[in-house]
Amino acid sequence: MNIAFIGTGVMGRSMAGHLQKAGHSLWVYNRTKEKAQALLDAGAQWADSAGDAAAKAEVVITILGFPTDVEASYLGPKGIVAQAKAGTLLIDMTTSSPVLARKIAAAAAERGQAALDAPVSGGDLGAKEARLVIMVGGEQSAFDRAKPLFDLMGKNIALLGAAGAGQSCKMANQIAVAVGMVAWVEALAYAKTAGLDPAQVHASISGGAAGGWAMTNLAPRALGGNFAPGFYVKHLLKDIKIAIDSAKEMGLDLPGLATAQKLYESVKAKGWEDNGTQVLYRYYTEL
Repeated sequence: MNIAFIGTGVMGRSMAGHLQKAGHSLWVYNRTKEKAQALLDAGAQWADSAGDAAAKAEVVITILGFPTDVEASYLGPKGIVAQAKAGTLLIDMTTSSPVLARKIAAAAAERGQAALDAPVSGGDLGAKEARLVIMVGGEQSAFDRAKPLFDLMGKNIALLGAAGAGQSCKMANQIAVAVGMVAWVEALAYAKTAGLDPAQVHASISGGAAGGWAMTNLAPRALGGNFAPGFYVKHLLKDIKIAIDSAKEMGLDLPGLATAQKLYESVKAKGWEDNGTQVLYRYYTEL
């Protein structure tokens, strides 16, 4: 297929690479061209904007930073919806707002296009190993068209409902992620303060009831002083805000998530927003 792939950052370039290796032709766009260079070297073609890429493709896939980026890319006057042909399948894999996902789907439908919101979970490692969780909202027919592409990028793939459902599922995921980060960080910070070797404690507790994805994959990075981003602090803060705003609309109070938000705002105040989320451990141990 002829695919426009927009957003070739930490996760996007691996995801696009899997599509490319499977034989699909790529038009790529990223604000920083250097981040797309490996794809270009492997045969992808460069587009000068998201809308320009969309005009050349049967399928458009985006994975961007913030909802404002998504809205501008899709709904701007020379954006994806305006320039994509009728019949084009639009797939936004950014973690964004359920409300915005529904807005994009409606705008796409008016131009004879199909749109899916398909945020992912699994971080940089899941993207590299093509085993992302992909949570999808939209019409069954659009999902069926996209499924062969999703299979190249992920392992756990589900259509959750109509437009916006994928983003709502991702919000549930991010609530668990954010609150869970506080749990393992506090456990290992406690171990260190108690005079124990936190690495040894990690080895003891990570395989039991305290275990989980972040405990297995992120805690060792933190204990080794590796705070490079698999998932940025600034992006988790964005997700937390979307989830809290969405919960408020439904009349739901999330005190655990509010605590995580306060802690990560403190991390941001340290100037660490471009670090990986595991930098929260540094915050605790340097208090």
